Amino acid sequence: MLLASAAFEEGKEALAFPTFGAERMGAPMNAFVRLAREPIRDRSQVKEPDYVLVLDPTLLRGFDVFAGLKEGGVGVINSPVSLEELGVKTKARVITVPAGKIAEEVLGRADRANTALLGAFAAATGEVSLQALIRVVEAHWPGAVGQKNARAMGMAYNFAKGTGK
Repeated sequence: MLLASAAFEEGKEALAFPTFGAERMGAPMNAFVRLAREPIRDRSQVKEPDYVLVLDPTLLRGFDVFAGLKEGGVGVINSPVSLEELGVKTKARVITVPAGKIAEEVLGRADRANTALLGAFAAATGEVSLQALIRVVEAHWPGAVGQKNARAMGMAYNFAKGTGK
């Protein structure tokens, strides 16, 4: 929802929706975001994404998370290790970002890496600006929580751009 809101703020059409498998805590799930310059009429599940974000790198062991990713697409994985160490094989451009470590450092919890991963996504794709993401996050979580999440996004953005923290 944060990504869709940031894109909408920048004048794009946006549609965000989750899909759940097993109804249990910790079960893998997918969330889809459609972004476009024109009205979005297709509300179906995305089968051939331009981008894939992987919040939990353990999913790489049991799922082909890049299935359907378009050639020339971009993947962003929350992981402190290299693609080679993860065994990722795809023709798409994929980067790893230690979003969990950033979240732990800034937010005190590694399991809150989602906003950091969005910062890396902005850097890797240019689909939305870091500034739009920060405005949306700070509006969603006013005060210190929003500011910390914005800082985590900025750190991951800089990491993905190759400028470190």
